[in-house]
Amino acid sequence: MTRTERADAARNRRAVLDATERLLAEGGGDHVSLDRVAALAGVGKGTVFRRFGSRAGLLQALLEERSRELKEAIMTGPPPLGPGVPARERLTAFLDALGAIAEGNAVLLSAHEQACAEDKYADPSYRFWHRHLSELLAEARPGLDTEFAAHAVLAVFDGDLIRHVTPPGDPRYFTRSVQRMVAVLLGDQEDVRT
Repeated sequence: MTRTERADAARNRRAVLDATERLLAEGGGDHVSLDRVAALAGVGKGTVFRRFGSRAGLLQALLEERSRELKEAIMTGPPPLGPGVPARERLTAFLDALGAIAEGNAVLLSAHEQACAEDKYADPSYRFWHRHLSELLAEARPGLDTEFAAHAVLAVFDGDLIRHVTPPGDPRYFTRSVQRMVAVLLGDQEDVRT
C-alpha cells in the first residue's frame, strides 16, 4: 500500500530541497548543513533530520529528484532511452541524458560524492545507473567484465572533473567525451574523434 504524502510534508520537503539547492549554488557542498538548510527552508532542524536523516541523505534525495525523469524513461519510456532498440543505441541515449544531468548538477555531484563517500556504491541512484549500464554493456559487448566496466564509466561522472574539463563555450564536451570513451571500450571501429 502506497502512502500519500501529506500536503504540509510535501511542502516542507520541497522547501528543504529548494534550500539545499540554493545553498549549493551559493557556496558549494561545504555550505550545506542541516542547520543552514532548516533555517533557509523555514522548518526545524528536526524536520530535516527526520525526513532525510543526514546531510548525505539530503543530497541523495536531491540527486534522486534530478534523475527521476530519466529513470522513468529508461524503465517505461519510448526508445531510445526505453526498451525497443539495440543496446548501443540505448547506451548512447543513456550517456547523453545522464551526462546532461551531470553537467547541469556538477556542484551537487561534488557535494554528494563527498558526503556519501563511505556509502557511494549503496546509493540508490548509483545502484540504478550501475545496473542499467552493466546490462547495456553486456548486451553490446558480450564477454566484457561489465560489472567493472560500469563502475569505471560511472567513476568519470565526478562533479569536480566535469567542472575541470568543460570549456566555457562547450557545455556538452564532457558528455561527448564519455560517449567516445565508451565507444572505444565497446571496440567501435568508426572514428571516435568526431
